[in-house]
Order: sequence, then structure tokens, then C-alpha cells
Amino acid sequence: MTTIRVGILGFAHGHVGMYCERWRQQEAQLGLRLLAGWDHDAARLKGACERHHLEAAASPAGLLARPDIDAVVIASETSMHADLVEQAAAAGKAIVLQKPLALTLAEADRIVTAVTNAKVPFTLAWQMRVDPHNLEVKRLLASGRFGKVLMARRRHCLSTHLWKDFDKSWHVQPHLNRDIFADDAAHPADFLYWLLGLPESVSAEITTLLNPRIPNDNGIAVFRYPGGTLAEISGTFVAVAGENNTEIVCENGVIVGNYGDGVSGGIPRPPGGIQLKWYLKTDGKWTVSELPDIVNHGERIAGLSGPIAEFLHGNRPPIATAEEGRDVLKMILASLDAATQGRRVSIA
Repeated sequence: MTTIRVGILGFAHGHVGMYCERWRQQEAQLGLRLLAGWDHDAARLKGACERHHLEAAASPAGLLARPDIDAVVIASETSMHADLVEQAAAAGKAIVLQKPLALTLAEADRIVTAVTNAKVPFTLAWQMRVDPHNLEVKRLLASGRFGKVLMARRRHCLSTHLWKDFDKSWHVQPHLNRDIFADDAAHPADFLYWLLGLPESVSAEITTLLNPRIPNDNGIAVFRYPGGTLAEISGTFVAVAGENNTEIVCENGVIVGNYGDGVSGGIPRPPGGIQLKWYLKTDGKWTVSELPDIVNHGERIAGLSGPIAEFLHGNRPPIATAEEGRDVLKMILASLDAATQGRRVSIA
């Protein structure tokens, strides 16, 4: 197996550390070798390079100029994504970008243009798209046995109000990352997009209920699809516990998923707790998925390391394209507009 040599541009997004750990542990199996990293925050760069045995680069340009770097993972603050993607694409590197794609649609357009013009491999890192339970949900719907999707709901919860100094982090600074809803509700929005495509409109209520320094900590957005299907994302980032995260109501049955986000995956679950089950009226009974349980949300995130490696080796398509990331950003920005304006907003 050819070894893909990787550099990291920014360590702001904590998920990248989980990929790095897995790539270091399974270098021979996955065929990825970590070489260098850069971050504008000197202390963060020093810690990450020591932890993952990387050479520290003085600048993005310095890292990208290295002929021994084949690909880069961009995990900087969201506000830097467009600049770093443009530089990496111009250098001819394969690109893996952490979510969300960008702060604005103008920045998203820059990313799409840079990747398209340079013809470099590009993927977004969305763990929900490679999660085995989510893949089974997609397979069930694609089978046709459930018929038309009538309603879908995806809940995504965190307990950020309990995290030390989270209210001082870059995640909640509008010039770096907008707000926590835009940051993390991007996950369930992409889940709906992955299953159902781009909705035509949205109504939403998004607000700050607990800590004013963590804006938009609770939000519900209801999307309407062509043909009438309704789909909801529910994001609360002040939850201390959870269980159900997916419910899809179809004309011939129902699919129910549990323990699929950080809060529900991080607490003890009751004996016999089921992660995924479905009911078909033709069967007349509940069927429980035979997939192994995932008992730690970090395992779901680290589970991206294998699919990313497969993509960089050319053995699978992108997990999500830049164009798809732009569509999901449209969904999130339209949700914020709908909440602000108090009306249904068109997404097209």
C-alpha cells in the first residue's frame, strides 16, 4: 500500500486529534503517515505536535511547499477555512476539511471554486455519514419497503455549558465560528440532507436560554421538502442526558435510533437499551439492528479515520463534497434567518 503523507493545518477543532491518534496507531493498516502541523496559536501548535509527533511548520505556506506532503487536514477555526482551502488547492494537495464548511455563502463559493479549478481531491469530514447505524438507516430507506418518508427528526445534543471555559472558546465567537447552533446543528442538518436532499424552505426558533456567552444554545428548525415531507433538526447544547436521536415516520413503517450523539453516548444507559430498531407494518413487529453497539461518542468520531484514509487512497468517493457542504450551510443560514425574521424562509 502506498503511504499518503499528511499535514495538519490548524488544531482548533478537537476532532482532528482523534483522527491523528488513530492514524498513528494504525499507520501500516491505513497507509497514512503524519508529518507536520501548523497553527496560528503557538501553544496549541506545540502541544499538538508533541502529542502526535509532528514537525511544526512556521506558516501554512511553509507546510504546503513541502514536496513530501500529499494531503492536508484543515481543522482551523471556521473563519480560516476559505483561505486555507484556496492555498492548499493552489499547492495541489488533497484536502480534508472539518465542518462546518464556512461562515458565509461567499466563503463557501470560494471553497467550491478553488477545489473545482485546481481539480484536487476534497472531502468534508462528517462522522454521521460513516456511522454504521446511520448507514443502516439510509439502507433501510433506500430499500423502498418503508415507502414515502412523511416526517423525520434528528436531535443533536451537547452539554457545552458544563465544559470548562467553553464560553471563552473560539467555538462561540461570531467572527471565528458564528455560534454553537451554526457550528454543531450542521451535523443533523447534513444528516437530513444526506437522507432526503435539499429542502425547499424552513421555519425555525433558535435562541439563547442558559449562558448568554454561548449564543443560540437551543434551536429547532422544521424543513419542508418538495412533495410535503417535513423534517426537523433539534439542537440543544445545554443537555445533561439524552436517549432518542432519530425518528423517521414513513407510510409503511417507523425507524427509531438512540444513543447517537455526545450526550446520550456519554452517560450510562439502561439495561437492554437499543441503538437502532424499526417497525414495518408488513412484519407486524419491531426488528432490532444486529450491528454492534457504539458506547462512546468519541469512537464515532474516531471512526472517520478509516473512511478518510480510504478517500485519500482513492478507494472511495468523498464523504461529502464541497458543493454538498455549501447546501448544508444554506440550510443552517436559512434556519437562522427564519428564526430572526419569524417567518418561513426559502432555501433555494
